[in-house]
Amino acid sequence: MKVTVLQENLSRGLSTVSRAVSSRSTLPVLANVLIATDEGRLRLSATNLELGITCWIGARIDEEGSTTVPARTLSDLISTMPDPQVILTLDARTQTLNLRSGPSTNDVKGIDAQEFPPLPVPDFENAIHLNVADFKEMIQQVAFASSTDEARPVLMGVLVNVDKDTVTMAAADGFRLSVRKATLTNPVAQPVNAIIPARALQELARIASDGEQDIQMVIPKGRGQVVFRIKDAELVSQLIDGTFPDYQQIIPRGYKSRTLVPTAALLKACKQAEIFAREGTNVVRLNIKSSSGDLQPSEVEISAHSEETGSNESIVEATVDGIPLLIAFNVKFLREVLEVIKSPNVAIETSASNAPGVVRPVGDDAFLHVIMPMHLG
Repeated sequence: MKVTVLQENLSRGLSTVSRAVSSRSTLPVLANVLIATDEGRLRLSATNLELGITCWIGARIDEEGSTTVPARTLSDLISTMPDPQVILTLDARTQTLNLRSGPSTNDVKGIDAQEFPPLPVPDFENAIHLNVADFKEMIQQVAFASSTDEARPVLMGVLVNVDKDTVTMAAADGFRLSVRKATLTNPVAQPVNAIIPARALQELARIASDGEQDIQMVIPKGRGQVVFRIKDAELVSQLIDGTFPDYQQIIPRGYKSRTLVPTAALLKACKQAEIFAREGTNVVRLNIKSSSGDLQPSEVEISAHSEETGSNESIVEATVDGIPLLIAFNVKFLREVLEVIKSPNVAIETSASNAPGVVRPVGDDAFLHVIMPMHLG
C-alpha cells in the first residue's frame, strides 16, 4: 500500500472513527484503526464489537493495500505532522506502516487487516431516509433521558419506532421520560421498532454535519444490528434485545395546573438552584402561585437548600392556569430538559405534589418530557 493524503483530512477521519475504538479489550486489534484503500479513496474503520464507525477520505492511491495500526499512536502522530501532505507506505511482510511528512519519518507497527472484525455491508436500497437536522435534534432531545445503569440494559437504549410517515423516539431511566416525534418525507412500507443504544445515537449526531441532507437507516434482517449512512461515513451498532416499557402508561392524561414560563428565565433559575441542590439530594422546589386578582400576578418560586452551602430562591413570572401547587423535582433533570427545548416559553403541567409533571415546549406538540416528583421532606 502506498497512499498520499492531506494531514487535515486524515486527522478529521481519525477523529470520526476513534470513538468506536475499544479502550479495554483482550483483542489487541480492537485498539487499532483499519486503514484500507477502497475504490480510489482511503477507508478508515474502528469497532469495539458493539459499535463500529467507518469513514472515507480523499487520497491519491499509488498502491492498493490494507493494515491496522494503534488508533491512539496514529492520531497523536498525525496531529503533530509538520507538512500538509502525508505519505503512507506499508511493508506488508512486517506489517509496518511508514508515515512521511516533510522532514519527519515514522514507522508504526501494525496488525494484519485480516484479523480486524468484518463490518456489515448492507443493502441501502430500501433504507429509511431521515432529515439530518431533524434527526440530530430528536437525538439531542431524547437520548439524555436514557439510563446509565447496566443492570437495566433496555433503558440504556432509545426506542425508535417508524410507522408510515412518522418516526418516534422515546427514552426513559425510571425517573423521567422523553418522547419526540417527526414526520418523514417518504413513508415506509414496513413498520420498524428497535431499541438502539443511546451512545450509538449520540455518536451518530456527533459525526453527522448539518450541511448534509439525509441519514439513511437500515436494519439488516436477522443480524440484530442497525446501520446508518451519511455522506462519507457509516455507523453500525448492535441493537438491544428486550421489550421497552409501555411508556404511554407513564404520560399523565390530564393536569390540574398548567404553568407557562419563559424557558431562559426558568433555566437560569434552575442553574442557580443546582449550585446549592447538588450538595445534597438535588432537590429543587417549585412553588407555583396562581394570581389572586390584579394585585398579585402569577409566579413560580424556585428554591433549593443545602445544610453545607446555604440556600437559594428565584422568582420567575408565569401564567398559571389552575390550582397553586408546591412540587419538588430533581434539579439536574429539570435543567437538562430545559437545555434541549428551543421554544421561548415552556409549559409545566402538574396535578399533585406526588404526581409526575409534564414539560412541553409551547407551540410544539412534537416533544414532551415527564419527570417524576421528589419527596418534599
